[in-house]
Amino acid sequence: MKYATIDRCRIDYPIRLMCRCLKVSPSGYYDWRSRRPSRRACENRQLLAHMRELHRESGGALGSPRMHEDLIEDGFSCGVNRVARLMRADGLRGARVARAWRGKPSGDRPIGIENVLAREFTADEANRKWVTDITYVRTLEGWLFLCVVLDLFSKEVVGWSMSSRQSRELVIRALMAALWQREERREVIVHSDRGTQFTSEDYQRFLAAHDLTCSMSRVGSCADNAAAEGFFGLLKRDRVYRRRYATRSQARADVFDYIERFHNPRMRRRLERQNQQAAVLNSTVRVSGG
Repeated sequence: MKYATIDRCRIDYPIRLMCRCLKVSPSGYYDWRSRRPSRRACENRQLLAHMRELHRESGGALGSPRMHEDLIEDGFSCGVNRVARLMRADGLRGARVARAWRGKPSGDRPIGIENVLAREFTADEANRKWVTDITYVRTLEGWLFLCVVLDLFSKEVVGWSMSSRQSRELVIRALMAALWQREERREVIVHSDRGTQFTSEDYQRFLAAHDLTCSMSRVGSCADNAAAEGFFGLLKRDRVYRRRYATRSQARADVFDYIERFHNPRMRRRLERQNQQAAVLNSTVRVSGG
Protein backbone atom coordinates (compact mmCIF):
# COMPACT_ATOMS: atom_id res chain seq x y z
CA MET A 1 0.00 0.00 0.00
CA LYS A 2 2.88 2.41 0.80
CA TYR A 3 4.61 1.62 -2.48
CA ALA A 4 1.36 2.19 -4.38
CA THR A 5 0.97 5.57 -2.67
CA ILE A 6 4.49 6.56 -3.64
CA ASP A 7 3.85 5.44 -7.23
CA ARG A 8 0.70 7.57 -7.46
CA CYS A 9 2.49 10.67 -6.18
CA ARG A 10 5.88 10.22 -7.84
CA ILE A 11 5.26 13.07 -10.32
CA ASP A 12 4.49 15.60 -7.59
CA TYR A 13 7.07 14.66 -4.92
CA PRO A 14 10.62 13.29 -4.87
CA ILE A 15 10.63 9.52 -4.48
CA ARG A 16 13.41 9.47 -1.87
CA LEU A 17 11.58 12.07 0.23
CA MET A 18 8.38 10.00 0.20
CA CYS A 19 10.31 6.83 1.02
CA ARG A 20 11.89 8.56 4.01
CA CYS A 21 8.52 9.88 5.22
CA LEU A 22 6.84 6.49 4.85
CA LYS A 23 9.84 4.65 6.31
CA VAL A 24 10.53 2.40 3.34
CA SER A 25 13.70 2.01 1.27
CA PRO A 26 13.98 3.43 -2.27
CA SER A 27 15.46 0.12 -3.43
CA GLY A 28 12.42 -1.67 -2.09
CA TYR A 29 10.12 0.70 -3.99
CA TYR A 30 12.02 0.25 -7.28
CA ASP A 31 12.04 -3.51 -6.77
CA TRP A 32 8.26 -3.45 -6.19
CA ARG A 33 7.73 -1.35 -9.32
CA SER A 34 9.80 -3.66 -11.52
CA ARG A 35 7.86 -6.77 -10.48
CA ARG A 36 5.25 -8.18 -12.83
CA PRO A 37 1.67 -7.97 -11.50
CA SER A 38 0.57 -11.08 -9.65
CA ARG A 39 -2.24 -13.24 -10.95
CA ARG A 40 -4.43 -11.91 -8.15
CA ALA A 41 -3.68 -8.31 -9.16
CA CYS A 42 -4.54 -9.08 -12.79
CA GLU A 43 -7.82 -10.72 -11.72
CA ASN A 44 -8.64 -7.72 -9.54
CA ARG A 45 -7.97 -5.36 -12.43
CA GLN A 46 -10.32 -7.32 -14.71
CA LEU A 47 -12.91 -7.61 -11.96
CA LEU A 48 -12.77 -3.90 -11.18
CA ALA A 49 -13.19 -2.95 -14.83
CA HIS A 50 -16.42 -4.97 -14.97
CA MET A 51 -17.56 -3.54 -11.63
CA ARG A 52 -17.10 0.00 -12.92
CA GLU A 53 -19.27 -0.83 -15.94
CA LEU A 54 -22.02 -2.34 -13.78
CA HIS A 55 -21.87 0.63 -11.43
CA ARG A 56 -22.16 3.05 -14.35
CA GLU A 57 -25.11 1.15 -15.88
CA SER A 58 -26.95 1.25 -12.55
CA GLY A 59 -26.51 5.00 -12.21
CA GLY A 60 -24.31 4.47 -9.17
CA ALA A 61 -27.00 2.49 -7.34
CA LEU A 62 -25.31 -0.88 -6.82
CA GLY A 63 -23.69 -1.55 -3.46
CA SER A 64 -21.42 -4.50 -2.76
CA PRO A 65 -24.16 -7.15 -2.11
CA ARG A 66 -26.02 -6.55 -5.39
CA MET A 67 -22.74 -5.94 -7.22
CA HIS A 68 -21.58 -9.35 -5.98
CA GLU A 69 -24.81 -10.98 -7.23
CA ASP A 70 -24.38 -9.50 -10.71
CA LEU A 71 -20.72 -10.52 -10.89
CA ILE A 72 -21.51 -14.11 -9.96
CA GLU A 73 -24.25 -14.21 -12.60
CA ASP A 74 -21.77 -12.84 -15.15
CA GLY A 75 -19.41 -15.74 -14.45
CA PHE A 76 -16.91 -14.16 -12.05
CA SER A 77 -15.69 -16.08 -9.00
CA CYS A 78 -15.31 -13.75 -6.04
CA GLY A 79 -16.53 -13.18 -2.51
CA VAL A 80 -18.68 -10.29 -1.33
CA ASN A 81 -15.90 -9.06 0.99
CA ARG A 82 -13.49 -8.87 -1.94
CA VAL A 83 -16.05 -6.92 -3.95
CA ALA A 84 -16.61 -4.53 -1.05
CA ARG A 85 -12.87 -4.02 -0.63
CA LEU A 86 -12.32 -3.26 -4.32
CA MET A 87 -15.29 -0.90 -4.41
CA ARG A 88 -14.06 0.95 -1.34
CA ALA A 89 -10.53 1.31 -2.74
CA ASP A 90 -11.88 2.60 -6.07
CA GLY A 91 -14.39 4.99 -4.49
CA LEU A 92 -17.46 3.11 -5.80
CA ARG A 93 -20.43 3.58 -3.48
CA GLY A 94 -23.96 2.26 -3.65
CA ALA A 95 -27.07 4.29 -2.94
CA ARG A 96 -27.67 4.91 0.76
CA VAL A 97 -30.86 3.72 2.42
CA ALA A 98 -33.13 6.52 3.57
CA ARG A 99 -35.76 5.51 6.06
CA ALA A 100 -39.24 6.87 5.57
CA TRP A 101 -42.72 5.78 6.59
CA ARG A 102 -46.19 6.84 5.62
CA GLY A 103 -49.31 5.11 6.83
CA LYS A 104 -52.10 4.03 4.50
CA PRO A 105 -55.71 3.43 5.49
CA SER A 106 -56.77 -0.22 5.56
CA GLY A 107 -60.16 -1.51 4.60
CA ASP A 108 -62.09 -4.57 5.71
CA ARG A 109 -61.08 -7.67 3.81
CA PRO A 110 -64.01 -8.73 1.60
CA ILE A 111 -65.85 -11.86 2.67
CA GLY A 112 -64.26 -15.00 1.27
CA ILE A 113 -60.90 -13.37 0.48
CA GLU A 114 -57.88 -15.00 2.14
CA ASN A 115 -54.11 -14.76 2.02
CA VAL A 116 -53.81 -17.26 -0.84
CA LEU A 117 -50.19 -16.36 -1.59
CA ALA A 118 -49.14 -17.15 2.02
CA ARG A 119 -45.70 -15.53 1.55
CA GLU A 120 -44.75 -17.90 -1.29
CA PHE A 121 -42.81 -15.26 -3.25
CA THR A 122 -41.65 -17.60 -6.02
CA ALA A 123 -43.38 -18.99 -9.11
CA ASP A 124 -42.56 -21.80 -11.54
CA GLU A 125 -43.73 -19.89 -14.62
CA ALA A 126 -44.71 -16.42 -15.73
CA ASN A 127 -48.13 -14.87 -15.11
CA ARG A 128 -49.21 -17.21 -12.33
CA LYS A 129 -48.48 -15.04 -9.26
CA TRP A 130 -48.55 -11.24 -9.20
CA VAL A 131 -48.13 -8.85 -6.30
CA THR A 132 -49.31 -5.26 -6.38
CA ASP A 133 -48.97 -2.24 -4.14
CA ILE A 134 -48.95 1.57 -4.11
CA THR A 135 -46.17 3.95 -3.10
CA TYR A 136 -45.65 7.70 -3.33
CA VAL A 137 -43.00 10.00 -4.77
CA ARG A 138 -42.52 13.50 -3.41
CA THR A 139 -42.33 16.40 -5.89
CA LEU A 140 -42.52 20.17 -5.46
CA GLU A 141 -45.95 20.02 -7.12
CA GLY A 142 -47.21 17.48 -4.60
CA TRP A 143 -47.37 13.69 -4.32
CA LEU A 144 -47.11 11.36 -7.30
CA PHE A 145 -48.60 7.93 -6.57
CA LEU A 146 -47.25 4.82 -8.26
CA CYS A 147 -48.95 1.42 -8.45
CA VAL A 148 -47.01 -1.57 -9.78
CA VAL A 149 -47.79 -5.19 -10.60
CA LEU A 150 -44.78 -7.47 -10.08
CA ASP A 151 -44.55 -10.98 -11.57
CA LEU A 152 -43.01 -13.30 -8.98
CA PHE A 153 -41.52 -15.56 -11.66
CA SER A 154 -39.23 -13.01 -13.33
CA LYS A 155 -39.48 -10.22 -10.72
CA GLU A 156 -40.29 -7.85 -13.60
CA VAL A 157 -42.81 -5.03 -13.31
CA VAL A 158 -45.45 -6.24 -15.76
CA GLY A 159 -47.90 -3.40 -15.15
CA TRP A 160 -47.75 0.04 -13.61
CA SER A 161 -49.56 3.37 -13.51
CA MET A 162 -49.00 6.79 -11.95
CA SER A 163 -51.38 9.51 -10.84
CA SER A 164 -51.66 12.52 -8.57
CA ARG A 165 -54.45 10.69 -6.71
CA GLN A 166 -54.37 7.42 -4.79
CA SER A 167 -57.54 5.99 -6.29
CA ARG A 168 -59.17 2.75 -7.42
CA GLU A 169 -58.56 3.78 -11.04
CA LEU A 170 -54.82 3.88 -10.31
CA VAL A 171 -54.66 0.21 -9.34
CA ILE A 172 -57.06 -0.95 -12.06
CA ARG A 173 -54.97 0.77 -14.76
CA ALA A 174 -51.86 -1.00 -13.47
CA LEU A 175 -53.64 -4.35 -13.64
CA MET A 176 -54.94 -3.60 -17.13
CA ALA A 177 -51.36 -2.97 -18.28
CA ALA A 178 -50.32 -6.32 -16.79
CA LEU A 179 -53.19 -8.09 -18.53
CA TRP A 180 -52.24 -6.65 -21.92
CA GLN A 181 -48.81 -8.32 -21.79
CA ARG A 182 -50.29 -11.69 -20.77
CA GLU A 183 -50.07 -14.08 -23.72
CA GLU A 184 -52.90 -16.37 -22.70
CA ARG A 185 -55.91 -15.96 -20.46
CA ARG A 186 -55.66 -18.14 -17.40
CA GLU A 187 -56.06 -17.79 -13.67
CA VAL A 188 -53.52 -15.60 -11.88
CA ILE A 189 -53.17 -14.94 -8.15
CA VAL A 190 -53.02 -11.19 -7.48
CA HIS A 191 -51.79 -10.39 -3.97
CA SER A 192 -52.10 -6.99 -2.28
CA ASP A 193 -52.41 -5.39 1.12
CA ARG A 194 -55.76 -4.24 2.49
CA GLY A 195 -55.65 -0.68 1.27
CA THR A 196 -59.09 0.75 0.52
CA GLN A 197 -58.31 0.77 -3.21
CA PHE A 198 -57.87 -3.02 -3.17
CA THR A 199 -60.88 -3.75 -0.96
CA SER A 200 -63.20 -1.61 -3.10
CA GLU A 201 -66.08 -3.20 -5.02
CA ASP A 202 -64.79 -1.85 -8.34
CA TYR A 203 -61.43 -3.57 -7.86
CA GLN A 204 -63.02 -6.86 -6.77
CA ARG A 205 -65.38 -6.83 -9.79
CA PHE A 206 -62.44 -6.20 -12.11
CA LEU A 207 -60.55 -9.20 -10.70
CA ALA A 208 -63.56 -11.49 -11.07
CA ALA A 209 -64.14 -10.39 -14.68
CA HIS A 210 -60.58 -11.24 -15.73
CA ASP A 211 -60.00 -14.60 -13.98
CA LEU A 212 -57.77 -13.05 -11.32
CA THR A 213 -57.75 -14.64 -7.86
CA CYS A 214 -57.62 -12.08 -5.07
CA SER A 215 -55.19 -12.63 -2.21
CA MET A 216 -54.80 -10.16 0.65
CA SER A 217 -52.41 -9.53 3.52
CA ARG A 218 -53.33 -9.21 7.16
CA VAL A 219 -53.60 -5.73 8.63
CA GLY A 220 -50.25 -4.29 9.70
CA SER A 221 -48.16 -7.14 8.26
CA CYS A 222 -45.91 -5.68 5.56
CA ALA A 223 -44.01 -9.00 5.34
CA ASP A 224 -47.07 -10.53 3.67
CA ASN A 225 -46.36 -8.31 0.67
CA ALA A 226 -42.56 -8.25 0.99
CA ALA A 227 -41.86 -8.66 -2.75
CA ALA A 228 -43.66 -5.43 -3.67
CA GLU A 229 -42.25 -3.61 -0.66
CA GLY A 230 -38.77 -4.79 -1.65
CA PHE A 231 -39.12 -3.38 -5.16
CA PHE A 232 -40.27 -0.02 -3.80
CA GLY A 233 -37.32 -0.02 -1.42
CA LEU A 234 -34.90 -0.46 -4.33
CA LEU A 235 -36.66 2.14 -6.45
CA LYS A 236 -36.46 4.76 -3.71
CA ARG A 237 -32.92 3.95 -2.70
CA ASP A 238 -31.61 3.80 -6.27
CA ARG A 239 -33.49 6.78 -7.67
CA VAL A 240 -36.17 8.65 -5.72
CA TYR A 241 -34.14 9.52 -2.62
CA ARG A 242 -31.26 10.67 -4.81
CA ARG A 243 -33.36 13.13 -6.84
CA ARG A 244 -35.27 16.34 -6.25
CA TYR A 245 -38.27 16.48 -8.57
CA ALA A 246 -39.63 19.92 -9.43
CA THR A 247 -42.70 18.52 -11.20
CA ARG A 248 -44.70 15.32 -11.37
CA SER A 249 -43.68 15.02 -15.03
CA GLN A 250 -40.01 14.84 -14.02
CA ALA A 251 -40.81 12.15 -11.47
CA ARG A 252 -42.88 10.18 -14.01
CA ALA A 253 -40.04 10.23 -16.52
CA ASP A 254 -37.47 9.11 -13.96
CA VAL A 255 -39.65 6.29 -12.58
CA PHE A 256 -40.38 5.14 -16.14
CA ASP A 257 -36.65 5.14 -16.90
CA TYR A 258 -35.90 3.11 -13.77
CA ILE A 259 -38.55 0.47 -14.49
CA GLU A 260 -38.14 0.07 -18.25
CA ARG A 261 -34.45 0.83 -18.76
CA PHE A 262 -32.87 -0.50 -15.56
CA HIS A 263 -35.00 -2.84 -13.44
CA ASN A 264 -36.87 -4.88 -16.08
CA PRO A 265 -33.85 -5.39 -18.40
CA ARG A 266 -31.77 -6.42 -15.38
CA MET A 267 -34.40 -8.97 -14.31
CA ARG A 268 -34.64 -10.33 -17.87
CA ARG A 269 -30.88 -10.76 -18.07
CA ARG A 270 -30.88 -12.52 -14.72
CA LEU A 271 -33.63 -14.91 -15.86
CA GLU A 272 -31.77 -15.64 -19.10
CA ARG A 273 -28.58 -16.47 -17.18
CA GLN A 274 -30.50 -18.76 -14.84
CA ASN A 275 -32.08 -20.55 -17.82
CA GLN A 276 -28.69 -20.95 -19.49
CA GLN A 277 -27.14 -22.33 -16.31
CA ALA A 278 -30.06 -24.75 -15.91
CA ALA A 279 -29.68 -25.88 -19.52
CA VAL A 280 -25.94 -26.50 -19.07
CA LEU A 281 -26.60 -28.42 -15.84
CA ASN A 282 -29.28 -30.59 -17.46
CA SER A 283 -26.99 -31.30 -20.41
CA THR A 284 -24.18 -32.32 -18.06
CA VAL A 285 -26.50 -34.62 -16.13
CA ARG A 286 -27.69 -36.30 -19.33
CA VAL A 287 -24.12 -36.84 -20.57
CA SER A 288 -23.06 -38.24 -17.20
CA GLY A 289 -26.09 -40.50 -17.08
CA GLY A 290 -25.39 -41.78 -20.60
